[in-house]
Amino acid sequence: MTAKKGTIVAKFGGTSVGSAERMIQVAQIIELLEAADDILLPNSTLYLDIVSKIEANHLKAVSEGIKNPVIRAAASKDISNFCQRLRDFMSAAEIIDEISPRSRDVIISVGEKLSARIFTSILQDRGIKASFVNLDQLVQKPFDAKHLDQSFYDYLSARLVDVISALDPESVPVVTGYLGPIPGSIVATIGRGYTDLTAALIAVGLKARELQIWKEVDGIFTADPRKAPKARLLKSISPEEAAELTYYGSEVIHPFTMDQVIQASIPIRIKNAFKPEGQGTVIVPQRDTLNEVDGAATVQHRPRATAITIKENITILNIHSNRKSVSHGFFAKIFSTLDKFGIVVDLISTSEVHVSMALGPHLSREKIEMAVADLRKHAQVDTVSNMTILSLVGREMRQLVGVAALMFSTLAKHSINLEMISQGASEINISCVIESSKGVLALRVVHDACILGEVDV
Repeated sequence: MTAKKGTIVAKFGGTSVGSAERMIQVAQIIELLEAADDILLPNSTLYLDIVSKIEANHLKAVSEGIKNPVIRAAASKDISNFCQRLRDFMSAAEIIDEISPRSRDVIISVGEKLSARIFTSILQDRGIKASFVNLDQLVQKPFDAKHLDQSFYDYLSARLVDVISALDPESVPVVTGYLGPIPGSIVATIGRGYTDLTAALIAVGLKARELQIWKEVDGIFTADPRKAPKARLLKSISPEEAAELTYYGSEVIHPFTMDQVIQASIPIRIKNAFKPEGQGTVIVPQRDTLNEVDGAATVQHRPRATAITIKENITILNIHSNRKSVSHGFFAKIFSTLDKFGIVVDLISTSEVHVSMALGPHLSREKIEMAVADLRKHAQVDTVSNMTILSLVGREMRQLVGVAALMFSTLAKHSINLEMISQGASEINISCVIESSKGVLALRVVHDACILGEVDV
């Protein structure tokens, strides 16, 4: 396959292939993780039973889903080969009594290979030319895991183009999200969104017309429609707005992945796999280029905020100086302690002698308690748990007067107290922290007031 001006790169995740299939895929990941853990147990062969079970399930799927006997036989053979290589790999790991992060990557990646291989066969069975692409050997030069910069991702993009360009130009490549052995570990280096990144790097390398991310939702909404019944589907959104929504609770697309595509001036379309006729939501590289994106309406000036989201299970850390330290020493001790314990702050509000910070839901209670104990050597510290960040996002808010006043007055009208207030440096986000019990109510009433303009909510 060679790069074409009209090329579309489409990424299908597990959540976009149906609930039953998704549950099977999640179960498969868990089974592979169990198998990885079992390898190091003395005299255990459970991992071999797990692999045999996975192999049987996939062979059954091939048998039931593919009619052409030649295609069915080829797929079955490849699946058995993948599973046998996995058994051999696990047996070798058992002998050396070690499972490294990269070894876990290899084990978990087998699930993606099996799924992609079956999907390739299904396309072929339907008369579509398709080629299965295994990226095990993608990285062919050494990199320092501690010093990976943009040149590494540029290299991956170029290598992906090399691999895909070697295929039949009329063929549809079916590519695994797994990029092969990555310096360090693919999860540690890139994160769990590596499958989106793979699609993004392919789109950049091929200079695609657009990148499509297929999910189980219609696109990006003004709010979570399960919590705000009046939420509306957005036809378009800016990269900055999408990044803010992702960071503060909405699962859109990881900002780093989005940057790779947006910097190449390629639009990203979020679509629903169960409603392919819908246009979805387009993340547009530049606001004035939206007319060039197929199926998207011209961006209109929004007189209000764009969207709102909440991030739950937040812990507030309040730190008050004991006044024995000057302000610069006070802040230095705080941030060195946070760095020491690997704590990332979601929101921060400061004065000369007081700092309030919102800590994300993924921090363990133990880590927070250790940081608090260290901070109490220099300041008075207290924590507040079970809080929620409410974030109002909109690129046009920079030019709007009274948005914050409307947001806070709406919250006050519904007796929702504010624990903390913060505005992002980008000026497209106003956030506050409230009690978790009021989170959904706050989302709904602020959405209706600040986005729909229903001030009498």
